[in-house]
Amino acid sequence: MSRLADAKTPPLDGGHLKLLTFNMQVGIQTSAYHHYLTRSWQHLLPHPKRMNRLSMVSEVLGRFDIVGLQEVDGGSFRSSHVNQVEYLATHGGFPHHYQQLNRNLGRFAQHSNGLLSRLAPTQIEEHRLPGTLPGRGAIHARYGDGPDALHLFVAHLALSHRGRVRQLDYLSEIIQPLRHVVVMGDLNCTPDQLHSHSRFCASLPLHPVRPLLSYPSWQPRRALDHILISDSLEARDVRVLDHLFSDHLPIAVDLALPAACRDILDDLLKHHTRFHPA
Repeated sequence: MSRLADAKTPPLDGGHLKLLTFNMQVGIQTSAYHHYLTRSWQHLLPHPKRMNRLSMVSEVLGRFDIVGLQEVDGGSFRSSHVNQVEYLATHGGFPHHYQQLNRNLGRFAQHSNGLLSRLAPTQIEEHRLPGTLPGRGAIHARYGDGPDALHLFVAHLALSHRGRVRQLDYLSEIIQPLRHVVVMGDLNCTPDQLHSHSRFCASLPLHPVRPLLSYPSWQPRRALDHILISDSLEARDVRVLDHLFSDHLPIAVDLALPAACRDILDDLLKHHTRFHPA
């Protein structure tokens, strides 16, 4: 966890938040199926052009207020010992960032989720998601206190159906009592598969922001990356960004907040509240 104390957080623009979710594939540019084979070595070894790609990614991410990252490296040999979450926060101008290390392979790889934010979360919790294979997680960032706080989850779910069901069950228990909720990330399932999970859909319920094809990035055919929101929130200007930085495309949304929630976030901005990881 890190926080950049000197950066200035801009005010909310008309009570809206600009959100983005992105599976980065640790900065490996993939633009064809055969690259999974020919560029697989980049999952283990550094590449001289990776820093240039990170710089380009930071320019794109810097247009948003809150960014959720999946498959980002926390600083290992393959990333030239650069913590990619910290790098993107610094170069994208985000005052606050958080790294969740989900699969620690020592100096060889630091598989992580990440959160970049212009608002200071009041609290952040890490969740280790259940599954046959360890290494999946979710970040839960709370903005403000009380029933009108905004709760934002960044998640990366399992490839297997059985694993995803267990993980959605787990998240349902956390989400059920909350009011203003965003769940975003690489959920590794289509909207139909999400809707078939009645417990998750009934936990608030969450409404999918218009599903957009995000995978594979060079010829998108499946909607695997999602931003889901509660009834109290309104999605505007939902779009997929056509940037071939990864095998996934980023998904973005302009989120309109209800008055009570907006007041809480405005108060956070005025007081530059520090966040406290749980």
